[in-house]
Amino acid sequence: MIRALLTMDDISSRNTPAIVDYLKEKKIPILMFAWGENIERYQEEALYVLKNGIILGNHSYTHPNFSEISFEEGVKEIEKCEKVLDDLYKEAGVERLYRPFRFPYGNKGGANKELYQKYLAEHGFHKVDDRDITYPWWKESGLDKDIDTLWTFDFAEYNIRQGSGFTIDNVYGRMTDQNPASGAVLFAPGGNHILLIHAHDETEELVPEYYRHILDKCLEKGVTFVAPEFIEN
Repeated sequence: MIRALLTMDDISSRNTPAIVDYLKEKKIPILMFAWGENIERYQEEALYVLKNGIILGNHSYTHPNFSEISFEEGVKEIEKCEKVLDDLYKEAGVERLYRPFRFPYGNKGGANKELYQKYLAEHGFHKVDDRDITYPWWKESGLDKDIDTLWTFDFAEYNIRQGSGFTIDNVYGRMTDQNPASGAVLFAPGGNHILLIHAHDETEELVPEYYRHILDKCLEKGVTFVAPEFIEN
């Protein structure tokens, strides 16, 4: 059995409602992360996420590389996205019970990493329950202690762009790679994963319903998608 928490970054987008409808059709739970500027750009699409019972976490306001900005600037990024999310939840009429956070690009802030972890812990952010992840590198890297939400496998479908040479077949190749350069083998029996996919209209234009192609393959391989749960700090 392969268990996986599916996460999606960069909400929202024009194709977000179609993604939500697909997930409902397949009964796949998900945890989504909001890019604040995108919420403001596609607010109705973001409201559709909340009204369909999906938790929407913080992915910063402008999606910067946190190791390239000051700690103070990083906190402003987080707090500005928090305000956007608080307003969105209020408009949706949905109580905001959980506040997970994911760094853009998985960059935890370089020299400021511990400052960010302290900030997240002290400001009520929620840690995804990752206690079933047993890959040695997960604990060796201290990821089991970090408050923010990283991932064990990245589909990397965001690389599908005009002229990039990266196609959906490259995504499939990553999914079946038995010796990945980073992360864990996706389809190894007994695996426990946090999976990463993105809501990008640019990908949709080149591969319509790319998320369906990718996630259907996961279902065919016996992946069981689990709902997000959180550990109290």
